[in-house]
Amino acid sequence: MLRLAKFLKPYILLIVLAIGLLFVQAQADLALPDYMSDIINVGIQQGGIETAVPQAVRQSEMTKLTVFMSADEKTTVLNDFNLIDSSSADYAKYLKLYPQLATEPVLVLKTIDKTEVDKLSPILGRAFLAISAVNQVIADPSKLSAMGAGLGFDLSKLPAGMDIFTILQKLPAETLSKITATINEKFATLSDSIIIQSAASSVKAEYTALGMNTENVQSNYILRIGALMLLLTLLSISCAIGVGFLASKIAAGTSRDIRKGLFTKVESFSKAEFDKFSTASLITRSTNDVTQVQMVIIMVMRMAIYAPIIGVGAVIRAVAKSPSMSWVIGLAVVVLLGLVLSVFSIALPKFRIIQSLIDRLNLVTRENLSGMMVIRAFNTQKFEEKRFDDANVDLTQNSLFVNRVMVIMMPVMMLVMNGLSLLIIWVGAHQVAASTMQVGDMMAFLQYAMQVVMAFLMLSIMFIILPRASVSGGRIADVLEVKPEIIDPVVPKNFPTNSSGKVDFDHVSFRYPGAEEDVLHDINFTALPGQTTAIIGSTGSGKSTVVNLIPRFFDVTAGAIRVDGIDIRDVKQSDLRDKIGYIPQKGMLFSGTIESNLRYADENASQVDLEKAAAIAQATEFISSMPDGMQTEISQGGTNVSGGQKQRLAIARALVKRPAIYIFDDSFSALDFKTDSALRKALKESTGKSTVLIVAQRISTIKTAEQIIVVDDGKVVGKGNHKELMETCETYREIALSQLSKEELA
Repeated sequence: MLRLAKFLKPYILLIVLAIGLLFVQAQADLALPDYMSDIINVGIQQGGIETAVPQAVRQSEMTKLTVFMSADEKTTVLNDFNLIDSSSADYAKYLKLYPQLATEPVLVLKTIDKTEVDKLSPILGRAFLAISAVNQVIADPSKLSAMGAGLGFDLSKLPAGMDIFTILQKLPAETLSKITATINEKFATLSDSIIIQSAASSVKAEYTALGMNTENVQSNYILRIGALMLLLTLLSISCAIGVGFLASKIAAGTSRDIRKGLFTKVESFSKAEFDKFSTASLITRSTNDVTQVQMVIIMVMRMAIYAPIIGVGAVIRAVAKSPSMSWVIGLAVVVLLGLVLSVFSIALPKFRIIQSLIDRLNLVTRENLSGMMVIRAFNTQKFEEKRFDDANVDLTQNSLFVNRVMVIMMPVMMLVMNGLSLLIIWVGAHQVAASTMQVGDMMAFLQYAMQVVMAFLMLSIMFIILPRASVSGGRIADVLEVKPEIIDPVVPKNFPTNSSGKVDFDHVSFRYPGAEEDVLHDINFTALPGQTTAIIGSTGSGKSTVVNLIPRFFDVTAGAIRVDGIDIRDVKQSDLRDKIGYIPQKGMLFSGTIESNLRYADENASQVDLEKAAAIAQATEFISSMPDGMQTEISQGGTNVSGGQKQRLAIARALVKRPAIYIFDDSFSALDFKTDSALRKALKESTGKSTVLIVAQRISTIKTAEQIIVVDDGKVVGKGNHKELMETCETYREIALSQLSKEELA
């Protein structure tokens, strides 16, 4: 996959934007359990009281609270409150808020920051709890003796009706300090959050005493936090939609560029490179493999990046909620990592096999479809069915194996998730019972643990897709990284403006890539403009290889081929092929119309040019006999026309181009003798100034050529016209006499 990273460069900004949105989405999702915890802890259990610092408190109550504070704590607390009484400027304003102000002064909290609130909250929380404990003792006189013993003196001996707080205030500073220290020791084992939660009922009671509507405090808090959760959810959804859009855009654009790169690369291949990859494999790499890469890009953008963010963030927040339960998360992570790595190690090799089997299946299917008539002619349908079935069964069995391995992940993940939930609830319940953890924190911890599991679940989905996509990416990169053997020169030369199309073979030898011996040996001849140069020889003699060297389908191994005196390796391939009209033995037509196939050579050709080319190629008769004439549809590969018609249309296409050099590679083999003769006569008239090279098997086709090259076993064994070769070349004479009588050859 990394070998294809260059295709992502145009989308760097979109990728960065998508990652930014994923961070925002993750932070929104991570904040939701915290707010849920606040609703349970504060909104429900604490009645909407967020801290132990009241917004207002009666002066008499504050006097009691300060009894259980050190001198520094008392100073700190009182400095953050304003005394409001009937003489205060804001008396009327505060009277509406706190009706009890009518009967006694009230201390109102100043505007302070969160840091100061966090500082005051445990101080006032402990004080409220101390008062609550004293009030419980007052309600149950039997506890006076035990409480007094804890404070260092016997409270049971106090006079009846005597206020305990009044007595405590009158104690010496040293004694009072010891009492305060003793009380603080009682609360030392409690966390600040537990102290605040425990003190919330006392703060609520104080609000009630002030005449405030405490139900509104609770409902307002729940509505406010609920609204924040709703906004965060909407933000998360918006980010997810944005990421989905960007991921689709990036993936679609990248896959388009990869397909374009593949197609462009394959277009630059010579026949040597095509031998490395089968046609079926190249089609699979351009379609199925690119689709796999496109899918994985979307999944990476939406899951692979998001999962680590949410997973790490959830672990950090879960540990912050309850460090003592962090081992539960650690255990789950170890189990999940072991599961994912095990599955990955088993599945990856199989994915490599699957892609090769898809190639094999495509190859068999393609051969069956293209060779259906041959299969029927030889009555080998059963054999081909078995061949297809073997490839299909192999692919199915490997796919089933991988799917069975992958399907294990989901139930195991669910088992881990449910087991983790039970473990957290069991451990958390004990901590809640021991007052070391709040219920809301336990619920938040549970949600964070689920987010960790979900992160691994997303990664497991990635591990299902990534191995196959990795194999596909490697297969695509293998094609893209092929270095074509035939390339344009760094500083190309140009053909002269008065180029005539003269072709020189200067002691040319050639061997196929990887071969041990040359197939052509010291080929030496010149094809002149205005003349026809024919090449003939027995099957496998190398005559087609000779003409395939001219358009640089292969490069010569030794010697040189020159066009108008310039080595064809010194000019651009496009410039060279602009001068050539090539007609292969097997005429290749493209899906479209007859006209579009003829315009393939020159899209700007006039209708007159098309009709003239068709007439020279002896194609006018059968074109006009078709219902739509030039607009007749040609099926893929030209399967709806005969072999002879296909050859004539291929010849007409080359004539539309009007090149300086014509190469006919046994292009008359499917024509009858009459059509062959008429076509060659018309060609001679229309290509008078061009260089014409004809590869043929028929003596009648080349008999009138100005120059005939006889090739045998890769060597030129004869050169001259028909009459000369009949006298001097035994190979030519044998071929000629095998086809025509002496009278016909005369």
